[in-house]
Amino acid sequence: MSTDRYHDYIALLADAVRIPSVSTHEAAVAQFLVAQMAQRGLRSYVDKVGNAVGHIGDRGPEIMLLGHIDTVPGDIPVTIRDGNLYGRGTVDAKGPFVAFICAAAALATQGELPFRLTLVGAVEEEYATSRGAHYVAHHHRPDACIIGEPSGWERVTLGYKGRVLLDISTTQGSAHSAGPEPSAPERCMAVWQRIQQYCAQHNQHQPLLFDQILPSLRQISSGSDGLTDWARAMVGIRIPPATMIEHIINDIAQLGDDHTTLLFRDACRAWQSGKNDPCATAFIRAIRAVGGKPGYLRKTGTADMNVVAPIWQCPIIAYGPGDSSLDHTAHEHVSIEEFGKGVDTLIVALPLLAQRLTSADVGVVDR
Repeated sequence: MSTDRYHDYIALLADAVRIPSVSTHEAAVAQFLVAQMAQRGLRSYVDKVGNAVGHIGDRGPEIMLLGHIDTVPGDIPVTIRDGNLYGRGTVDAKGPFVAFICAAAALATQGELPFRLTLVGAVEEEYATSRGAHYVAHHHRPDACIIGEPSGWERVTLGYKGRVLLDISTTQGSAHSAGPEPSAPERCMAVWQRIQQYCAQHNQHQPLLFDQILPSLRQISSGSDGLTDWARAMVGIRIPPATMIEHIINDIAQLGDDHTTLLFRDACRAWQSGKNDPCATAFIRAIRAVGGKPGYLRKTGTADMNVVAPIWQCPIIAYGPGDSSLDHTAHEHVSIEEFGKGVDTLIVALPLLAQRLTSADVGVVDR
């Protein structure tokens, strides 16, 4: 199938990807995207925390299109090869946000919209702070929200697991390595092993990965000044929707020892929408209309959905072109056809969603 009709979409994405925007350094790409939205008929600006914001439509229900414009580090040359666009952010997640812009611009050409679109390219999603999403969560109140994350154009993401970060710190007096006492690194690793055992015990009756507690050892370091030995580790713990995050924190807090402190931070709860969510049903219909075979995803990571969904309590899913297995990798790329099909789906889905939001048959969303 020819992808020529997607040329303008891919050209905009390539231009956005060429602008480096590692978390906390998004200003240049935010200004670029605001200018591009303005050229396409959106009212656009950079908000107080650096998010790129665009609006279109003056009446009807408000649909928030919330993506993120920051990336993890790693320079990948922006090239097109074999029908794919390569570059950092093509998938996670400039790609989905640029798809939002392309779809909004296409809808703007159809005349006055019977609904409102608010586009937000959030900053610092790749940081635990999620600064952009936290600001949006307390300054907007949409009727529905689509989170811009790669799902593949034929898939709708219903939910994400929660997460808490844990800093393990061990300090003790220096001693000879031939002595009987465990070293500081050994004590630190013993706590990590107890955390693994705790999670494994919980998971033994949970066959689905989404329902398991998943620990990961993210950083470790150690040292000595000759009088005091120390070891530090950072652990991430992914927590499913059915598990109380406070309960997990309380249990794991008991796994330290007299030489070790455990500090929990940056906790966010899991969120899961149901298949009858108005956003989900609209996108499933749209994917079929564009020629796809739709399906559902539940992801073991976290996203800005975890930040805004508990506050807004509105219909919400995540959607965007791109293969999420390429997130953060050295060969991140998106298929041009995949990207174009994602934009086509958004153009069909958003009016369908607006109809659902204004119809009398929309009740309580199943979560």
